[in-house]
Amino acid sequence: MSLIVPRFDESVIVRSTDAETVGRAPTTVRLLADSSATGGALSTQRVTLLDGADGARPHRHDRSAEMFYVLDGAAQFLSGDEAVTAETGDLVIVPPGRPHAFAAAPGSDADLLIVITPGVERFEYFRHLQRIALGQATPESLLEVQEVYDTYFLQSPAWESTRRAGVRP
Repeated sequence: MSLIVPRFDESVIVRSTDAETVGRAPTTVRLLADSSATGGALSTQRVTLLDGADGARPHRHDRSAEMFYVLDGAAQFLSGDEAVTAETGDLVIVPPGRPHAFAAAPGSDADLLIVITPGVERFEYFRHLQRIALGQATPESLLEVQEVYDTYFLQSPAWESTRRAGVRP
């Protein structure tokens, strides 16, 4: 096992008013700290999902673990082939290579703090998603940058079934 030794000298302080926000209701992402700000230690963002909104479709990260802390509300998570619901104060950590996805639970809002470690430069990924939402880029364009952002999209019948059912697992 290798040890990641981050290389940065000053504390990272991001004021709420200074955080860039991408997207708009029902899905907004506040970009808090990218890998370059933390010497590679982590990347972090806050995702707010309204009324059962989708967050991220099934994917995996080969080089990073991803932590989800539910600040408020309830969210559904895919971990491997299992769907679980996490509520305010719950924590979900997905190891590298494990398929996962997330969304607000049906009929609920969800406010999530997400941390990827070791860090991956992700801010441009979220800007790319916004360009797709605005029709300025195609969804297929994400396939061209999967390796750059360590985000590899997958098919998951378990997730599709869970989301279609509209109930909390």
